[in-house]
Amino acid sequence: MGVRVVVVDEHRLLAEALASALKLRGHRVLAAAAPAAGAAEVVISRAPEVCLLGTATPAEPGVFEPVVRIKRERPQIAVVVLGPVPSPRGIAAAFAAGASGYVRHDERIEGVERALAKARAGEVAISPQLLQGAFAELLNPAAQPDDEGSRLLRLLTPREVEVLVRVAEGEDTRLIAAGMAIAPSTARTHVQRVLMKLGVGSRLEAAALAARTGLLDRAGLLPPSGSAGA
Repeated sequence: MGVRVVVVDEHRLLAEALASALKLRGHRVLAAAAPAAGAAEVVISRAPEVCLLGTATPAEPGVFEPVVRIKRERPQIAVVVLGPVPSPRGIAAAFAAGASGYVRHDERIEGVERALAKARAGEVAISPQLLQGAFAELLNPAAQPDDEGSRLLRLLTPREVEVLVRVAEGEDTRLIAAGMAIAPSTARTHVQRVLMKLGVGSRLEAAALAARTGLLDRAGLLPPSGSAGA
């Protein structure tokens, strides 16, 4: 027996293609839409058994607000999310909003059908492989670099990083110029650029910020700046 379903996706062509495929397999598609807003209104007004909701950004804040509204106003409607392989946070957000299932957007049509049938029956519709991948990422998260330190490091040229290291070591303009074989006026310009890019007002603040964010540790991994222009 076919499922009464509404297909909502951010891309109309995808929504219509999926709707056509489901119709050919005996399902009753009540609507296929790609609204920039108002997804919940479309689903609520059509009152399907299942809503297939496509999204390209499952981890983005607020993306599952339509699911929250659908479940609040029509709790009998099951929602299955169709999206990319998400982070565990994306899967968690979908189910926390009230979704009954999550299907990869590259799943075969048979897999989509199974998810629709399970959701209509009140079951959780998610493949064991997707769950295993999510749990594996939760148990073995990828190391994330210090965001602020990485951002600051990207702001500076290799020569400016060398200047910052020398500032942190307490060198004045004369010593910086001598150590880098550049004119004192050039050294002074480099220091001012470093302060401006880091958003600080003094050398002491620059040194403290670099130490706090781990920027100085990362500086040791950079190639020598001898080839950079003064």
